[in-house]
Amino acid sequence: MPQNVLLAEDDRAIRHALERALTLEGYEVTAVADGVEALAQAHRRQPDVLVLDVMMPGIDGLQVCRVLRAEGDRTPILMLTALVETADRIAGLDAGADDYVVKPFDVEEVFARLRALLRRTGNAGDLTGKPSPEASGPVAPGAAGAAGPAQESGLVSAAGVRMDVQARRAWRGSRELELTRTEFDLLELLVRNAGIVLDHATIYDRIWGYDFGPGSKNLAVYVGYLRRKLDEPGAPALIHTVRGVGYALRED
Repeated sequence: MPQNVLLAEDDRAIRHALERALTLEGYEVTAVADGVEALAQAHRRQPDVLVLDVMMPGIDGLQVCRVLRAEGDRTPILMLTALVETADRIAGLDAGADDYVVKPFDVEEVFARLRALLRRTGNAGDLTGKPSPEASGPVAPGAAGAAGPAQESGLVSAAGVRMDVQARRAWRGSRELELTRTEFDLLELLVRNAGIVLDHATIYDRIWGYDFGPGSKNLAVYVGYLRRKLDEPGAPALIHTVRGVGYALRED
């Protein structure tokens, strides 16, 4: 079955061009011009993924994100934005978005990010439904085995962090962490590989399925946001930056 994309974009030319490109790529596309109609369509039929323009009249893309997340809807969301400042990207992540593409964009980048989001939500493989090959190297989120943190029946733990992978819940000590989908996947990857320095390319591949290149701030934004949720006053920091290489989770 083709995967359904709910596209909300108020610019008619962009909306029609992207709808046509996605359809040719094999997706089933529902295209709307504003946030009100996007919410109505999402409630009428849950899509596999949403593509939302940030700046729309009335209810904008960020508000659509907030409403869906408040309702408990975890459908992956890709934001289209002309805003390139870090604060703007963080606002999108705060609203519950999983990823973003900056305008003007290459449609191939949109395709790559959609494939990565769909792989992370269990719709692995290409549009024909063929399964993706097994990952090798560092233990990926959702993997059955891990070579460091303790795990049992979907539970993994390291450095004072506990995660119930099946329930998508995580704690530091007794405090439960409120994490977005991407934050959870990133923390799980670090916990499963506790003590190991994971380079940027590996993290991009395991979490997004796509390397955004050396100029991207995407990973740094997510790590910073995850640190703010994970760190506690007077307690040791858990996510460590290895300059020029990547990140590691350990309790010093």
